[in-house]
Amino acid sequence: MKKLLLLFVSVLCFSVSAQKKGKDYSNVIKSKNIYEINAFLRDAHPDDPRRSVLKPRVMELMTAYIKDAHPADQKVKDMQEMLALLKRRPSTKISFDEMNAIIKQKQIAKYKAELAAKKSNVVYTPSTVQNTFVVNAAANTAIPNAEAEEFNMLMAVNPVEHQNKTVKILNSLFDNDPNSKESIILIQNKSDCNIIVRMEGVGTTKYRLAVPAHDESSIVIDKGQYLFTSLVCGAQYASQKTIQKAIMVALGSSAAP
Repeated sequence: MKKLLLLFVSVLCFSVSAQKKGKDYSNVIKSKNIYEINAFLRDAHPDDPRRSVLKPRVMELMTAYIKDAHPADQKVKDMQEMLALLKRRPSTKISFDEMNAIIKQKQIAKYKAELAAKKSNVVYTPSTVQNTFVVNAAANTAIPNAEAEEFNMLMAVNPVEHQNKTVKILNSLFDNDPNSKESIILIQNKSDCNIIVRMEGVGTTKYRLAVPAHDESSIVIDKGQYLFTSLVCGAQYASQKTIQKAIMVALGSSAAP
């Protein structure tokens, strides 16, 4: 009886602790939602007794999802990565430094492959003026893609330009010198539209980077203060950023500003 009482108090305390973080996991033990269980495993106390039930459950759910998923399902890769993390550790929670290291290694592998192939490995659909953005579905109001020609021009770099850009990006990825005057920026485009991200600094310092839909790209820029702007499927994005080290900017429906 004492053991049952202690277990009840323990679960209650952990529930209260989790709720203080703004999330209610009181019914998570009944959940079959991969993302809810995964969030619980990241937030819960290491000794929470519900972990022993929910970790194997979410791994089974992920395995089943991967098995039944369509070959083109973009979530499969994320599921595989989460499953690999859960096999090695209590949860998929990773530190900011670990996340940066993972992103960096992926970028190095990507650009090494492009350097070896002597061409870009990016597969994308070119923009056209007819790729309109619906700004008001009720009124059927749409505007044409005014950046179509510019986007295609930026993507159509010749082999020499592409090689020089790739070498510069790789050098920046391997450069750990805090006194470096340049920094690398990774832009993730999670939207359904091709975009151009513009970075305006002091004076005439300006950069622009074309990023295809559901893809990512990098650019090396001088450190300093910048206004980042972009037109993402008709929606205006703008954010002031201080660039002193490598950063990642995600744009799109599920992205944060």
